[in-house]
Amino acid sequence: MTTALPDGVTAPLLPRRARLAVTILFLAHGLVFASWLVRIPDVKTQLRLSDGELGLALLGAPGGVFLGQFLVGWLLPRWGSRNIITLMALGWCAVFPLLGLAPNLPLLMLGLVVYGLFGGGMDVAMNAQAAFVEGRYGRPIMAGFHGMWSVAGMAGAAVGGLLAGHGLPVELHFLAVVAVALPAVVLARRGLSVDLQAPAGAAHPFVLLPPALLPLGVIAFSVLLCEGAIGDWSTVYLRDSLGSAPGLAATGYVVFSLLMTAGRLTGDWLTLRFGPARIVRAGGLLVLAGMAVILLTQTPTAAIVGFGLIGAGVACPFPLVLSAAARTPGIAAGRAIAAMATVGYMGSFSGPPLIGSVAEILTLRGALGLLVLVGLLMLWGGGRVQPPRKMQRSRPRRPKAGKARGMSTGMPIPTRAATDTARMAGWGIDSLTELCYSKCASDTKMQPGAWFPVHRQGRTAPFFRGCS
Repeated sequence: MTTALPDGVTAPLLPRRARLAVTILFLAHGLVFASWLVRIPDVKTQLRLSDGELGLALLGAPGGVFLGQFLVGWLLPRWGSRNIITLMALGWCAVFPLLGLAPNLPLLMLGLVVYGLFGGGMDVAMNAQAAFVEGRYGRPIMAGFHGMWSVAGMAGAAVGGLLAGHGLPVELHFLAVVAVALPAVVLARRGLSVDLQAPAGAAHPFVLLPPALLPLGVIAFSVLLCEGAIGDWSTVYLRDSLGSAPGLAATGYVVFSLLMTAGRLTGDWLTLRFGPARIVRAGGLLVLAGMAVILLTQTPTAAIVGFGLIGAGVACPFPLVLSAAARTPGIAAGRAIAAMATVGYMGSFSGPPLIGSVAEILTLRGALGLLVLVGLLMLWGGGRVQPPRKMQRSRPRRPKAGKARGMSTGMPIPTRAATDTARMAGWGIDSLTELCYSKCASDTKMQPGAWFPVHRQGRTAPFFRGCS
């Protein structure tokens, strides 16, 4: 809904609806992801796979993820995150139940490649939409989205484990998950913002990690490497190295996950209060403290405390890296986020085998000591996530009715000619206003009274007055 202002001026929408829509997407993504993980043992039993065969099949998912992230990084400036989210989410929901129906190893692996492609593509697109909405809010909200993903993941894992315990067939479980996720995605699409797209012919060749993103890529890689290593090896360390009972050994990862989720749910408030750089550096200190507890003590309880400290430390840096990458001048936000996601997931997938390989040479305890480097890298690169002063803007407010044209409102204003032409072209005024807002929020050189064209779907939209 828009508020009519004098002289044909239209006030921009507040992005609360878009924020709710993105939250729903993160919840749906976390639910589907966790539901697959918890039923992997049942798929293995159903197809009578050996450990080696299962490992081979599971390689399909990361391969598809990387392919989807590259593809979406290239498509985002052309199609916009809203359209890509819809495509990827529908494809993901369509292929997910088929994983429970795969009759043999080759088809399971093929299904996981497609599953990873759609899931990884949706991940990048919804993070691009989240960065766009965060920019419109004018304050940190990215960590909260990732916190809701973690909440949905834990809920999906708990419900999935309960259903598996009652013997529900895998395919019925996956159909039930899709019956929840698909309507949620369809509902969320209506609230997504139309993000600004690059003009035709303005696209640059896709580069995995542009030089401007290298420091952020190092943080993303190391943080997700740490997360993946703890996820796969914390229980093994507590059980085999420290002699814990199976139930107590599982507690280490549970505490790690709970504190990471709590850190993300409170991360936006903490970032607003202390700034992104301090949050990343504080996270590095928590990782170092957790590793000190693990390496200097040999009791299960102390190790569990250490894993909890690490969970709190790695909670917020990756969301903050995504936000910082989306603000990088000269690089489209979608491509920057795709690069960070790809590099980060490389770390997540390489962390567990790296720890295992080093443990063969040293010990598991010595191999986990490599994670000290993660804390040091977070301390080194924390300043890279801090936005420049000229980009730190307060949250925008709606202009008051009665504000005359030409007076400073701090908001972008479509001209009357623009709105008339937009109606003739069949474009919603709200969408065009959001596009105008995104331009003013992202371009720090935009001067009051400036004019610029908006390119969309191969056509040039009416000209807009800049931030008046």
